[in-house]
Amino acid sequence: MEGKNQTELTEFIILGFSNLNGLEFFLFTIFLLTYMCTLGGNVFIILVIMADPRLHTPMYYFLGNLAFLDICYTTTNVPQMMVHLLSEKKSISYGGCMAQLFAFIFFVGSECLLLAAMAYDRYIAICKPLRYSVIMDKTMYSQLAASCWTGGFLNSVVHTVLTFRLPFCGNNKINYFFCDIPPLLILSCGDTSINQMALLTIGVFIGWTPFLCIILSYLYIISTILRIHSSEGRHKAFSTCASHLIIVLLYYGSAIFTYVRPISSYKLENDRLISVLYSVVTPMLNPIIYTLRNKDIKEAAKAVGRKWRPSTPSFDM
Repeated sequence: MEGKNQTELTEFIILGFSNLNGLEFFLFTIFLLTYMCTLGGNVFIILVIMADPRLHTPMYYFLGNLAFLDICYTTTNVPQMMVHLLSEKKSISYGGCMAQLFAFIFFVGSECLLLAAMAYDRYIAICKPLRYSVIMDKTMYSQLAASCWTGGFLNSVVHTVLTFRLPFCGNNKINYFFCDIPPLLILSCGDTSINQMALLTIGVFIGWTPFLCIILSYLYIISTILRIHSSEGRHKAFSTCASHLIIVLLYYGSAIFTYVRPISSYKLENDRLISVLYSVVTPMLNPIIYTLRNKDIKEAAKAVGRKWRPSTPSFDM
């Protein structure tokens, strides 16, 4: 009977913007500007890192991966959110919903792990500077990044399979902005205990464990920085780490709140604001925070700008 019910369901209706009362175009403009800033800022970071050999280091390799992830996971939902704001039919096909969920969870999980890898890189650079080049060689940081992507992929496969094995019994109205795990579990008419167990269990490895490792790394980092005699050295070390720490607090705070708690505590009307924070706002803030606080990126951007600027022809009189 469950298979029959799932087969008959061909699409979902997204209710996230159904009660805006004339604010659709205003929100569309906000989302469009935010999305353009996200794409422009993150593409800018990737291009600058690729163009300047001085930035071909583990720290900026991870930053390039972070920028690419931000582009990917904001693209999985924001364009469709904008379409639903201006269209009469606010639906997504069953297969489209499955693909959106898979892609979003894949990129979100990968970013959780990547932020932990970035913290480990900063820990080695500041706490063990003499061994940094030996520990964090090309093989090491490439394998760390690949592990983050692989972990995010496996996490997404598990949650996607578990979510779409559930029956929905003809109820296809998702009270959310896009296809995500919590609203689909609430929508299902089947037993979601396995899904909830998987969310909480895997959330420990994808969410809480990386987050606690980051906090532990920064305790060691701050302790080491405070022992630096030079005020300029302390300022440079704090500046390097502050950007990453700001992103960690924004991202993990909203992601853990969304996924690592019992389904019975969810109130989708209130949780939608949190979903906008980590799926729309944070990807836009990443390039802003990193470029405003990062001297290397700003200097590299100026150098690349001078390199790409067309030369003015001179005419001898």
